[in-house]
Amino acid sequence: MAMSLQLCRVPLRSYLSSDNRIPPRRRITTVFFRCAGGDGSTSSDSSESGFDAKVFRHNLTRGKNYNRRGFGHKEETLELMNREYTSDIIEMLKENGNQYTWGNVTVKLAEAYGFCWGVERAVQIAYEARKQFRDEKIWITNEIIHNPTVNKRLEEMEVENLPVEEGKKRFEVVNGGDVVILPAFGAAVDEMFTLSNKNIQIVDTTCPWVSKVWNAVEKQKKGDYTSIIHGKYAHEETVATASFAGKYIVVKNMKEAMYVCDYVLGGGLNGSSSTREEFLEKFKKAVSKGFDPDSYLVKVGIANQTTMLKGETEEIGKLVERTMMRKYGVENINDHFISFNTICDATQVRQDAMYNLVEEKLDLMLVVGGWNSSNTSHLQEIAELRGIPSYWIDSEQRIGPGNRIAYKLNHGELAEKENWLPEGPITIGVTSGASTPDKVVGEALVKVLGISGEEGLQLA
Repeated sequence: MAMSLQLCRVPLRSYLSSDNRIPPRRRITTVFFRCAGGDGSTSSDSSESGFDAKVFRHNLTRGKNYNRRGFGHKEETLELMNREYTSDIIEMLKENGNQYTWGNVTVKLAEAYGFCWGVERAVQIAYEARKQFRDEKIWITNEIIHNPTVNKRLEEMEVENLPVEEGKKRFEVVNGGDVVILPAFGAAVDEMFTLSNKNIQIVDTTCPWVSKVWNAVEKQKKGDYTSIIHGKYAHEETVATASFAGKYIVVKNMKEAMYVCDYVLGGGLNGSSSTREEFLEKFKKAVSKGFDPDSYLVKVGIANQTTMLKGETEEIGKLVERTMMRKYGVENINDHFISFNTICDATQVRQDAMYNLVEEKLDLMLVVGGWNSSNTSHLQEIAELRGIPSYWIDSEQRIGPGNRIAYKLNHGELAEKENWLPEGPITIGVTSGASTPDKVVGEALVKVLGISGEEGLQLA
């Protein structure tokens, strides 16, 4: 049964600011939030309430029940992670210049692959939280990262995902004294607000690169620019980023960006401009509330989901900039377009390493990473565009029985193939997404080498 929406008065300390300065801590202001009766969820409407997400987050991060730096157990938790997630076979590859031959199989490992700094940091802080709060109930608002092996390990450590019913997280299950972890992707403002009103410990593992994007869209909001976010509108990171923006539209790829730019130019880009109604229907799930393309696309800024293809984000930015120049003149561009570099270094270097790897002489590519991992999907995309037979798996369990593999393609299709591994001398390129432990890659390679007849290999 659909729940009726009502406006709820919530006393809010120090979260409103007309000049973006932190108000006095004693000031108490009433802010309106949309509340869905009984499910514990809220969503902010900053345009109506004057709610300042930046000031709110600033104060939240300075609260006594908030932590984003760990609890002094870094050395021992990193040692534990090293035991759980490293791989002897990967170490062997690295010691030999990222290339090694076992019998008829040569493996070439990408120069940059696997766990990035932000992911390692997030997992390590989550491990610390479990050590620090041995007896407390610990929740997490989403998967810590997009890797089934790591997420399963946290489940074994009794870190529980918040239950979800009818698409809504059930925050009411969180009791006073509990601990809640915010994942590497971050959390939306309304989620953080809901948690801030409970007497709980918040452990924030948000990647600093994600926070950098939040700062960018907040600057765009302050300047009354509409944020054009290159990302996937339902992805946790983009949901969080959008919650810090004012007016926004999410474009998934260059094709959607061209659609937006064509609308701005009234069909002047490729002559296929849509009507206002068609535009709003196309982006109905990917725009801010009350989005008006006729007035909101006069001043625009670029931001991105950090795991998107670097090159595509840059091309979208250039396209939008050229569009605003054509519409308003080169001399007026700064009044209509703003951009910040929010491309994650880790995503960029893994993509660059993949571009280098596909230039090698390879018979096939093995891409390892969670099937819901955006950055891994783009590694697969690079191989597919190069025309190399490429198999994206999330674990070694997708290989076998026999010479069979179940894998995913860049656009999301699941596929199976018999006799995917050819006989004779072969060269395999290998890479992994930024959320993938070396151990997962090593276990997959053991399976591959076993099919090729390299008996007795036990390194993983």
